[in-house]
Amino acid sequence: MAVARLVATVAAPLDPASADAPQVLHRPGRRLLLQRGDTELVALDLDVDTAGGRLTEARFPAPWPRRFGSVTVSPEGEAAVFAGVHAVRCVEASGATRWEVRHGCWEGEDPHTHTSFAEYADDEDHWSADNGSAAFSADGKLVWAHVRGPLGDDGGTEDDQELWLVIDATNGTVLGRANTMTVASSSEHTPHPDPAQMGLSVGEGEEGSPVLRGRWDGQRLTTEQLDIERIPLAVSPSGRHLLTVPLEQGTLSLHRVEDGTVLRELDAQGTVTPHPGNTGGDRIYWDHEAAFVDEDTVVVGTSVCDARYGTVRHWLVDVREMTLRGEIFYPFPVSGPPRSAGGGTWYTVSEDRASLHLWRP
Repeated sequence: MAVARLVATVAAPLDPASADAPQVLHRPGRRLLLQRGDTELVALDLDVDTAGGRLTEARFPAPWPRRFGSVTVSPEGEAAVFAGVHAVRCVEASGATRWEVRHGCWEGEDPHTHTSFAEYADDEDHWSADNGSAAFSADGKLVWAHVRGPLGDDGGTEDDQELWLVIDATNGTVLGRANTMTVASSSEHTPHPDPAQMGLSVGEGEEGSPVLRGRWDGQRLTTEQLDIERIPLAVSPSGRHLLTVPLEQGTLSLHRVEDGTVLRELDAQGTVTPHPGNTGGDRIYWDHEAAFVDEDTVVVGTSVCDARYGTVRHWLVDVREMTLRGEIFYPFPVSGPPRSAGGGTWYTVSEDRASLHLWRP
């Protein structure tokens, strides 16, 4: 048994009725709450708030509504990068565009390029377009972006390719690129504490979910595929280990990041006790998010399969032996999966998405 201690409860800065749920972005020494609305992104400095000081806030005007892509923020919170249907754009809190990298459109089979959002704002086909993603390196000097070719400056030589880019976060120069050899409906980056490394998970619908690892040596981007049907959950604080589940989410796997080797595994079925409300013997499976508390300990959940029966459950797992330490008990019911917040903490989002709770053992 483990008991969770509440570190802080932070109110979502935007109305949850018209914004995404709040989330935590963490890098070494920095932790930000992010919430995306259709017209702006808000970033709150969580470390200032939990220390009892004045909560600082930055607001970034959004170049397009939230249905048209994803967003991330630099570790220092001074710039936001919006990964959209036709471009990756870096925006400052003042509203100024720092840089933009245009690329092929994620909608449809023809990777045509657009010069502005206005060209497709009212096109229903673009409302449900496929999408890539972007993430800052741990030191904030690079932006890694998964886009569809061609880039706006290459004359169409990379049509029908999906590209992984390494971009200079200061001026938008594309430093390196590689063909991911994927056909994405969506993607998500998994940041690594080493600024020269990054993970990328590509959702291909029924075709699979390739996991890629990228390395930037200052001159060349090299990539390798770790698996084709896995979902990355979290990277350990040292960056040496990666936690994943297969697409059916039945087995928790600990990988060595260096070569992708599976070191240890833990099945949900037969390890986790059935939910008190689960009297029909329904399958038990892990969530697709988790959090490393330290190098040897992770918080994982079975919230999705628990939700139909009542209170969701989270578990403490010792990854040295891949054993279940026990269920985590909270001072009040929580919702959703546990998500990483860095510094030995994790977070949950309230059911109404109006607040975010930070926890530690």
